[in-house]
Amino acid sequence: MPGLPSNRPSYPIVPFSDATPTHPLLVVDFEEVKAGNQQAIDTLYKACSSLGFFYLKNHGVDPDPVFAVGEDTFDLPEDELMKFEQGDSGMSAGFKKAGLNNVDAAGNLDTAYFINIAKDDAFHYPEVRQRTYPETCMENMGTLTNFARTADEVLQTLMDSLEAPLGLPAGTFRKLHPEDQLSGSETRVIRKPAEGEAGHIGEGNKGGVKGASIGAHTDFGSFSMLHGRGTGGLQVLPPGTTEWQYIKPLKGHAVCNVGDTLAVYSGGIFNSNIHRVVPPPPPQDIHTRWSLVYFIRPAFDAALFPLSDLSPKIAEAASQHPTISKMDQGITAGQWYKRRIAGQRVANRKGPESWAQSRGTERESSSRSSREAPSCC
Repeated sequence: MPGLPSNRPSYPIVPFSDATPTHPLLVVDFEEVKAGNQQAIDTLYKACSSLGFFYLKNHGVDPDPVFAVGEDTFDLPEDELMKFEQGDSGMSAGFKKAGLNNVDAAGNLDTAYFINIAKDDAFHYPEVRQRTYPETCMENMGTLTNFARTADEVLQTLMDSLEAPLGLPAGTFRKLHPEDQLSGSETRVIRKPAEGEAGHIGEGNKGGVKGASIGAHTDFGSFSMLHGRGTGGLQVLPPGTTEWQYIKPLKGHAVCNVGDTLAVYSGGIFNSNIHRVVPPPPPQDIHTRWSLVYFIRPAFDAALFPLSDLSPKIAEAASQHPTISKMDQGITAGQWYKRRIAGQRVANRKGPESWAQSRGTERESSSRSSREAPSCC
């Protein structure tokens, strides 16, 4: 059956060169957080309120079956995959071929292929909540559902543990991320072909980062959980710096990061940090870059503003955050998400301002100052 483990090659981690600039991340032990270990929760809080990125170990999420589904999906003819293309209206679910998104204000094109499976469709299969998908996905929806349920619960549990340190009532975040309401939560398999491989597209000639898969941005949702096959490419721009640094993949560890909606709900206590995806550094650049992400995002109808009425700590933080404090304008999480997705599509480009509209809570990296992690408790 398509999507089941087959005779495909294994993907050992190709070591980073010692000359490659990497940024260290805190390591969060999910089992310890789940058990209520205060030291582990403090580490999670510190990671979320400083860089906003961290390694997560002992999470129990197995990415390999979903990678297999992704491989079989990208093996389908492109004209078949294009029947399930995302479109230009702000839908993320579906297929995206390379070259349909911009990666910078100059209009350079992206170099990655996506297949995105909405949580709503995976959790409620065979009911169609958002759309249908290529046959390789539909025939293996059980695999995709198992992955999404496990990853979703991991990220829900992380948010549960952050409520007390933020001064929020228990259950606040789960009410914003319910199972029965439409949302932007989704599983994404990404393929970035290396030069010379099928599907590789030529590099842009308008300046910018050569061969970028995803331009500098902050994530749309609350938490993102990234699994790779040992090949790098993810870069962060640490607050207060101008030098992009790679995140080194660690075997058995997911890379998690805070997104815009969690940053807004926390009043800016948590940091939705700017990052991008570029070609892997040598000697990894000769390999296809495969990655798998689960994004948890609030219900489309959820209001998007700081939870100041529920927490004096958040109210104080929001009053001092120049971007977050402006979010109480009646926008919903769904409007935020759809605007940003539509804004990066080439078909919707009107000029550099279109790119700016697709960015997140921290558009201008040069205006960001160094952040100190607030005290947890």
